[in-house]
Amino acid sequence: MLKPIPTATREQLILDGLWLFALDHDDAPEPWRARLDTTREAPVPASYNDVFADQEIHDHVGWVWYQRVVRVPRGWDGQRIVLRVDAATHEGVVYVDDAEVVRHVGGYTPFEADVTARVRAGDEVRITIGVNNELTNETIPPGMITVADDGRRKQGYRHDFYNYAGLARSVRLYATPLAYVDDVTVRTDIEGADGILRYDVATVGAGAVRVAVRDLDGAIVASGSGASGTLRIPDARLWGPGAGNLYGLEIHLVDGDDLVDEYVLDVGIRTVEVRGAAFLINGRPFSFRGFGKHEDSAIRGRGFDAALMVHDFALMEWTGANSFRTSHYPYAEEFLDYADRHGIVVIDETAAVGLNLGLGGGVHGRVTEPAFSPTMFSDRTQTAHAQGVRELIARDKNHPSVVMWSIANEPESVEEGAREYFVPLVELARELDPTRPLTYANEYRGTFHNDRLADLFDVICLNRYYGWYIDTGDLRTAEKKLEEELRGWGRTFGKPIIITEYGSDTMAGLHSVLTQPWSEEFQRDLLDVYHRVFDRVDEVIGEHVWNFADFQTSAGIIRVDGNRKGVFTRDRRPKEAAHLLRARWMDKARVDGDA
Repeated sequence: MLKPIPTATREQLILDGLWLFALDHDDAPEPWRARLDTTREAPVPASYNDVFADQEIHDHVGWVWYQRVVRVPRGWDGQRIVLRVDAATHEGVVYVDDAEVVRHVGGYTPFEADVTARVRAGDEVRITIGVNNELTNETIPPGMITVADDGRRKQGYRHDFYNYAGLARSVRLYATPLAYVDDVTVRTDIEGADGILRYDVATVGAGAVRVAVRDLDGAIVASGSGASGTLRIPDARLWGPGAGNLYGLEIHLVDGDDLVDEYVLDVGIRTVEVRGAAFLINGRPFSFRGFGKHEDSAIRGRGFDAALMVHDFALMEWTGANSFRTSHYPYAEEFLDYADRHGIVVIDETAAVGLNLGLGGGVHGRVTEPAFSPTMFSDRTQTAHAQGVRELIARDKNHPSVVMWSIANEPESVEEGAREYFVPLVELARELDPTRPLTYANEYRGTFHNDRLADLFDVICLNRYYGWYIDTGDLRTAEKKLEEELRGWGRTFGKPIIITEYGSDTMAGLHSVLTQPWSEEFQRDLLDVYHRVFDRVDEVIGEHVWNFADFQTSAGIIRVDGNRKGVFTRDRRPKEAAHLLRARWMDKARVDGDA
């Protein structure tokens, strides 16, 4: 799905701002048929939970409604007009005046509707968007709904971050010609000093396809014709870690000499390969330094904020990080655009977190029934998961920053049913994109002795908490157990290993001269222990600290105002561990040449 952009033939109207907002109510069974009966206004983009000082809204389970009246630009007469929602967490339905135009399940990927027949250029139109935050065992991510004695519906889930809901990303109207470029897929290679760009263009309506590649100075460096083809870019400037070199691929749909439609796609020339226990970008070994993150901030929840995004990237640069994982869902596409431009490497993850009955809110428990079964994570769950894989790859396939797909975080991997569940998903991902490696993030009960999934994937990603959840406070034992396990994975599989989560909860400002969990010194010392082990195990080619910044979770006795594993506080102030990482990673950046 192509992101809307302005070109010579396309325009867009971004509908960010204040929308009327109301909870779903039995007294208004069809709220889209008239003006919402409310005085509340909600910002878009933003999660709605923390915006209002209202417990009912914060805890609401079910549908909410957003509404806005929009005037369609009069210059769009005779154009195809599309309404796009960048994300609705976790289910969305859109009405234009009284008519439903699109419905979508999945909270982190875009959906859209052609509304040409329902709007008229120059006229006003009423747009109503319903958003449902319910999670069940058949959704991705999964959850469960219970009903309290007083009739209140309560949402439960196994993932350890707050279930923020609403319109957390932009809503747009955009216009294209009636014949238009519908999709583009690019794949790149390197031959000597030249870049190779293979492209496939899908169009709707009559017209021929012409393409051209421009460098940053605007000079055309390659051109061709036809809906698919291969272009050679002499002496190409490669995209790579710390080098956000991009070319502009211009796609023209033409009728003779007349331009019908234009789309311009930023492309980066680079290769990605796993060879033995090495991860190669452009033929050179790459070591991942960085973080698991969240789209999370005070008040906005998971709402996109350009200033916060830029600041987060600046802080990652300050630490010497070169990569991050979109834990545990696809981020706003603006994150990937920024990473493309600045040479930041991304592991892109689906929203499949919580497929594990042995975990709840990040804490290990007892497994009382099979996770993959007709009554829990069933064929319907797998179908929703497959949709998530398709939509992730369809949206992000052309981003050079995305070097690997992660199709799940901490699923149950030791059950017999796990393999039956995941094999079709792995096959699907490889069919959709044979160019990128695949991984999933493994939790500690899946060891190199009993894990049933690791051989299906190219890179082993491990989330490990020795010294925190296991042998809490005992860093000597943590160091011994961690090294033994990592060497076991290396011997057994011979694949690259990335530690995609490691760390400890830390209260900013809590200090101790002793080994005291929750203190800043303990977080620093724990990370230092892990780093010593990483440096001794050759197969370890990546370290992603959990987490970049403190983030909100559901309420609980071990989660006082959220998860405190950030090396930055929720308002982005550094803890002592941030300075440790900066000293280590800036030195590695100089050695690796991506500073």
